[in-house]
Amino acid sequence: MSESSAEAAVEAATAAASALSATGPANWRRAGIAGAAIGVVAAGAAAGVAIERLTVGRGMRRKARLALDSTGPYGALRGTPGKAAADDGTELYYEVDEVGTDTALAPRRRRLFGRKAPAPVTVVFSHGYCLSQDSWHFQRAALRGVVRTVHWDQRSHGRSGRGVAQVRDDEPVTIDQLGRDLKAVIDAAAPEGPLVLVGHSMGGMTMMALADQYPGLIRDRVVGVALVGTSSGRLGEVNFGLPVAGVNAVRRILPGVLKALGQRAELVERGRRATADLFAGIIKRYSFASRDVDPAVARFAERLIEATPIDVVAEFYPAFTDHDKTEALAYFAELPVLVLAGVKDLVTPSEHSESIADLLPDAELVLVPDAGHLVMLEHPEVVIDRLADLLTRVGAVPAGATVGRYGSTSSTAQPG
Repeated sequence: MSESSAEAAVEAATAAASALSATGPANWRRAGIAGAAIGVVAAGAAAGVAIERLTVGRGMRRKARLALDSTGPYGALRGTPGKAAADDGTELYYEVDEVGTDTALAPRRRRLFGRKAPAPVTVVFSHGYCLSQDSWHFQRAALRGVVRTVHWDQRSHGRSGRGVAQVRDDEPVTIDQLGRDLKAVIDAAAPEGPLVLVGHSMGGMTMMALADQYPGLIRDRVVGVALVGTSSGRLGEVNFGLPVAGVNAVRRILPGVLKALGQRAELVERGRRATADLFAGIIKRYSFASRDVDPAVARFAERLIEATPIDVVAEFYPAFTDHDKTEALAYFAELPVLVLAGVKDLVTPSEHSESIADLLPDAELVLVPDAGHLVMLEHPEVVIDRLADLLTRVGAVPAGATVGRYGSTSSTAQPG
């Protein structure tokens, strides 16, 4: 680590320690334990960064990141923008990609359905923690013009506003709140017609919370569901690939440390920028499993995560420990459901997807062996293929429609 990077890291750590010291010496000890635990997480990534430094200078890597940022096409797709208001007044940003007009089919639709054609199926994509709607880039590109889609940013993420209840009233974020946010987006962007819900990680949890609070909506309008790399509960048991001692310390201390860091967000953000190489290694470890991930895709994932402020990271983290929507899965039982996960996912392990599939015995379970948490970026062709099949089965797209294929052509998906 360079001298300037080290100084920035120490500065950020000092800020966190200062925030903790206000509540007594015991928190200093806990902060030390947390530092050691987090160090375990960073060790593998740091080793990789150190080896890389033997052959590639820091300036060269910085130029490479800038080049990838300027030329990478990922995240550049835009649709018709809109805004929905959450129940606490938070402004939720979404975009709509309308289905293309097929003049050959239009007359038939008019004869079959009368003067007014039925509302088209709308596919609503919900993204995960520390990401944005752009994380669905490949799937959005493949489905563009084929089916109507809605992509939205969760509160405090992407182009959506900061959570009003969190900033104004100091209320904690809950998965139930995210479910109500999704309902507000659906009311604004797809007020009528059948729906297919697609969610990754936190986005899948958001869909479960929607079902738990609005079962009538699921019964009356939802015709298909896709749950990608997500969990219905027991996230407090995830070990993130750490040894027992390290993960226990992280579970015990991390919420408080994140809160302290969030209170000194500006200082911490400077530290994150200064130690970008180290964070890039950590992000890659917890996002991907393949060795040959496209560098531009890996950099795209970094940009998505880097764009999430540390105070938002801290704000959302406790919600996952409290998340338990196992019973809500029953509302999806009568629907066509796709459950897909990367076998090497360290964030929401594939065992959680298998548990979901056990409760939904008619669901299609797809496990991708050489994939991590961001499977939709790492193996986009697998996710597109299975999602296109789901959309065909529910009648969202005609059987003869052409869905584009993006990314690698080496599919490694296997049936569950």
